Amino acid sequence: MRADAGAILRIDELTVSFRTDSGEVPAVRGVSFELAAGEALALVGESGSGKSTVALAALGLLGGTARVSGSIAIGDIAVVGAGERELQRVRGKLASMVFQEPATALDPLMRVGDQIAEVIRNHDDVSAAEAQARAVELLGHVGLPEPASRVRSFPFQLSGGQRQRVVIAMAIANRPKLLIADEPTTALDVTVQAEILDLLRRLAAENDMGVLLVTHNMGVVADFADRVAVMTDGRLVEEGPVDEVLLRPQHEYTRALLSAVPRLSVAERPAAAGAAGAAGPAAPAAPARERYVEASGVSVSFGRGVRAVHALRDVSLDVAAGETVGLVGESGSGKSTIARAVLGLIEPDSGSVRVFGEELRRARGRRLRQLRAGIGVVLQDPVASLDARLSVAECIAEPLLVHARGLGRAERRRRVAEALEAVRLPAAFMDRAPRELSGGQRQRVSLARALVLSPRLLVADEPTSALDVSVQRTVLDVITELQRELGFACIFVSHDLAVVQEFAQRVVVMRAGAVVETGPTAVTLSHPETEYTRRLLAAVPVPDPVVQRGRRLAAAGGAA
Repeated sequence: MRADAGAILRIDELTVSFRTDSGEVPAVRGVSFELAAGEALALVGESGSGKSTVALAALGLLGGTARVSGSIAIGDIAVVGAGERELQRVRGKLASMVFQEPATALDPLMRVGDQIAEVIRNHDDVSAAEAQARAVELLGHVGLPEPASRVRSFPFQLSGGQRQRVVIAMAIANRPKLLIADEPTTALDVTVQAEILDLLRRLAAENDMGVLLVTHNMGVVADFADRVAVMTDGRLVEEGPVDEVLLRPQHEYTRALLSAVPRLSVAERPAAAGAAGAAGPAAPAAPARERYVEASGVSVSFGRGVRAVHALRDVSLDVAAGETVGLVGESGSGKSTIARAVLGLIEPDSGSVRVFGEELRRARGRRLRQLRAGIGVVLQDPVASLDARLSVAECIAEPLLVHARGLGRAERRRRVAEALEAVRLPAAFMDRAPRELSGGQRQRVSLARALVLSPRLLVADEPTSALDVSVQRTVLDVITELQRELGFACIFVSHDLAVVQEFAQRVVVMRAGAVVETGPTAVTLSHPETEYTRRLLAAVPVPDPVVQRGRRLAAAGGAA
């Protein structure tokens, strides 16, 4: 089970297919590349390109339905054909993995310190007390505050960024020479994402550790990678230094991928351009339009007494017909809470929320249902928001069954077909199950369901954060076209400032439950008035490695 010494990871002519009821499905086709110690290689491509399959194959984690050929070597250990006992010695010791969603990677019933200690004791003959001491040390090493007390926390007591730091602590517990990170920052806001990338960069340098980064975020690639390998349809189509691939792409697919990336224009300018006090252009006067949402002085808290969490503090927000307002801020800033208050899912402690001119808390029964029928909702995760037991047609028809009970089955199917056509999906998809669709197709089904009643207001909560850049572009283009045709207002919750810049006419910046800045998007993002907004903008990575290195050096100089 030995391979030639050399690179920390060597993959040669890797081919992977999966056995299914309908036959053999190819996933990876003849992929070859190497990763040296201390190097960061980004593996990029759309969903279904095979990049995550390559990452899982590297650790022998594909499962019994996979058929693997070619060779994979980690150090001098050959992975393909190795037994489970041999692989267990590789995993966690010589190589480790950081998964996209830390909530599913951690045991919710175990304290985080115990989970780290378990990883240590699986590969090292130490006492429980020594393993716990090393767990505290590791939590401090990955930048978790108060590690001695946090070691006793359960995962649900930590934020998303803190949970990801715990997962990284587990991954580096035995000082591996290879770290595979599969979309480690996708669900994180930009400031936490920047902290996690800085952490991975530091750990790789300190331990001479090779990092294989699987991602669809080209800004993250520009910020972190030394080399880039581009995959599509299971094949490697381009590979090279990050500056060459991102700035001078050779393959048509790479160029198309990069052209779909939303770019935050202010982030690609010299730092001085966005300095405090800069005079921005005057915003054009907008014509008066009916206000579909009027939230005034809204405060929301969860819990009571000293343990109460103040999610919103005196927040005011208005959205006019045909307007898109972007809500941005870090996790916990309150942007999703105000969206839920507008939907009537949370009753404020104080303040008022008026939708279509009526106070939500005063509406009851039939009138409340009528108001809610005018609101469509698109959530972040289309997998969780669509019932796996229903067909696509049944998922889209759910609002019709609740709010248009007099419609017959034939009329419902006609409306469903129209909704699918509106989101650029064929009517033939009606009888498919959600699991048979790609991520972008599922999100368009969610959009069709949200629009099937022709609502006047669309609330979109992180609708594109988990999507590839090209799929994200398609979904945003569809929403833009439909808004132009139907004239609905939109509350767009996002941590992606580049998307908000392209999509929203106004932006509301939130922090710790309060609005810290608001105004026309172009003015607010180009000439922010508050230090917090400037910090958010500085944390956004751009898909230009030269510009990104300059921004990182400028940020490091400012911190010093």
